[in-house]
Amino acid sequence: MNETYVTVAGNVATKVDHWTSPSGVPVARFRLASTARRFDRRKECWTDASTSFYTVWAWRGLATNVASSVARGEPVVVRGQLRIVEEEREGRRYLSADLMASTVGHDLTRGTSAFVRVSRANPELTQVPGMGGPGAAGGPEFTRGPAPAWPPPSVEAAGPSPFGSTGEGAGAPGAGSACEEGAVEEQLVPDAVAEGSVPGQRGAS
Repeated sequence: MNETYVTVAGNVATKVDHWTSPSGVPVARFRLASTARRFDRRKECWTDASTSFYTVWAWRGLATNVASSVARGEPVVVRGQLRIVEEEREGRRYLSADLMASTVGHDLTRGTSAFVRVSRANPELTQVPGMGGPGAAGGPEFTRGPAPAWPPPSVEAAGPSPFGSTGEGAGAPGAGSACEEGAVEEQLVPDAVAEGSVPGQRGAS
């Protein structure tokens, strides 16, 4: 009880880490970047506001499907439990936002997607040529054991921010603050509506 459920639209900012826990449960994890959009009346165009980063966690069948379907830079919508994790390392306090996903899907306002139903009785039936799948050529290869290091060594070496990453992968703030083509059409959207996007990732495949 008293769990906070949220729905976040944004872009996948890192590759999907996936592994099988020692108890045999598939686990997947990736970073989600969600950038608020605001209409600048002075410039008469849409600009990027602040970017929020979340660590998305998925388990069991959802983890397997996420690893098979989601790639870095793709726009997605995630619904799940929001948990703010606080920890202290070397005398400094760190905060991070985790999303325990119950649903993950592509954002169809940004493009198209093809759905393949999962057959629980015979998973091989869900492997479509060219689309990969667990154990298939080009599909994710699961490892058994503890989770991969997080954040990655390259990020950790640079020194993490006390309040989470603000520029890793896709979605670095400021990259798309200039006026974009099609701003006239976007004026039809009410000012209160903020489109979840990541700078420089509009139209990413």
